Amino acid sequence: MRRRMKKLGRIAMVLAGIILFLLLVLCIYLYQVAKMDPPPIADKSIETRQRTEPSPAFYTLGPNWFRHSQSGLFELYVEGKDFERGVINGKLTKELVQRQEDHFAAQINKMIPSAFYRQFLKYFVGWFNRNLPSQVTEEYKREIYGISLSASDQYGYIGTPYQRLLNYHAAHDIGHALQSMALVGCTSFATWNGHSKDSSLIIGRNFDFWVGDKFAEDKIVAFVKPAEGYGFMTVTWGGFIGAVSGMNEKGLTITINAAKTAIPSGAATPVSLVAREILQYAANIKEAIAIARRRKMFVSESFLVGSAADNKAVIIEKTPDSLDVYDPNSDHIICTNHFQGASLLHSEANEQQLKESASPYRYQRMEELLAEAPKNTVAQTVQILRDYRGIQNADIGLGNEKAVNQFIAHHSIVFEPKKGLVWVSTAPWQLGSFICYDLKKVLGLRGMQTDQEIANNSLAIGPDSLLFSPQFQAFQRFRSYRQRLLDGGSVSPDSLVASNPTYYHAWVLAGNESKKKGDCAAAISYYKKALTMEMATLGERKGVEAAIVDCEKNK
Repeated sequence: MRRRMKKLGRIAMVLAGIILFLLLVLCIYLYQVAKMDPPPIADKSIETRQRTEPSPAFYTLGPNWFRHSQSGLFELYVEGKDFERGVINGKLTKELVQRQEDHFAAQINKMIPSAFYRQFLKYFVGWFNRNLPSQVTEEYKREIYGISLSASDQYGYIGTPYQRLLNYHAAHDIGHALQSMALVGCTSFATWNGHSKDSSLIIGRNFDFWVGDKFAEDKIVAFVKPAEGYGFMTVTWGGFIGAVSGMNEKGLTITINAAKTAIPSGAATPVSLVAREILQYAANIKEAIAIARRRKMFVSESFLVGSAADNKAVIIEKTPDSLDVYDPNSDHIICTNHFQGASLLHSEANEQQLKESASPYRYQRMEELLAEAPKNTVAQTVQILRDYRGIQNADIGLGNEKAVNQFIAHHSIVFEPKKGLVWVSTAPWQLGSFICYDLKKVLGLRGMQTDQEIANNSLAIGPDSLLFSPQFQAFQRFRSYRQRLLDGGSVSPDSLVASNPTYYHAWVLAGNESKKKGDCAAAISYYKKALTMEMATLGERKGVEAAIVDCEKNK
């Protein structure tokens, strides 16, 4: 018997050794495939140049500059060839590049508290994005590499600065693909001809992309004059060269809206870099479609493209294996988070999105709001983007995903392409003032050496009156309660529902707190109340119904 036990012990040790060896081989393999060598650079002389600070928080490097506006927005002008642009961008915005990564890493640590799982995620992302460099143009790889030279040294355990920044450009796509979260539930629209007061094209959009409040603190309004292509502006953040909302000097605008997508098998061109290429190189809708058609993506996305040359907007609907163009043949267009074109409308993924998500409800609310603005203006566009009510002006609580204004927007933006004007929101979300920029004027501020306000203050749109209301103060309490729960604390169920009484999620959270304390009768009551309200998604409704069943079993 003893001899048999020893034999089994030796076999177990051998098996354990084999498993450890295979894990080591796997780690080495994943490390090797995750490696991303930076692109070769012939002339690196720009690296030796340093920024100057003519006045506090105003930096220059050659004809390029970076400043902090009185509005709270950061403003950047950068020009030149790809690597040169990247290096200058990184040097001018160094603190924001590093701070943005700090915020991103902190949010990841909060979402994934286990160091083991974070390490696993690192290798998964590395493997998933193993072919990413081959899907990104050399121009954008060189630009990203240039910025990465200013990145922090403290995240070497994640990867090299270049590897990290390149991967961050695919973060939107990976989060979208793996979770299909409300994190990317944006709304955009456009009016022109008879639906606009002066017949000109007006585009509005909310970029509802949320990865923590701090991520949205340091917004950069970037004005770029590349050596190749058209000058353009985008609303961005430190270290990011992609486009999520932007307009070029030809009056071509682009905004992105996530659509339902399957889990992909590997990397392709990040959505934001496809949008950036369109922004930089397209002068009209036809050219935008041609660029979108030749790029492969690994998630499904809608690109709302507006064009001063065409005086209209269309939606380019793109999946990993198909492309459609939705043209309403009307004088307005609405884009939420489902496809509308004939070839994709009845796809399995889109049918599921229409059935289970908040997208069709938000679309219907947008139709109501546009009907109330038959001769739309920029001011009315801002008012629409700030709307927080449901269909027929129903009170669905503040923060509901079914509302146009979900109180999570990274930024909100309005374009008037023929005039070259753009309005960018200031904090909080889209409730602060909208600051107006004249694209042609700002692109002409090359070589600015004296700090000055560059926005057109006479065209600014003031803050929303909601900011000063008791309702908004109560919503702020609700958000603080919700954050306390996310941080592992507890909140009185009555305090939760009192802070946002018409929002179903306040009642769900109250139910969760009661259930956690063992008060199943109270939990069921809260959950049932939530089911009578306007719930955002079918998945959430099913989750609450399951919680009720679970509570009834344990009463």
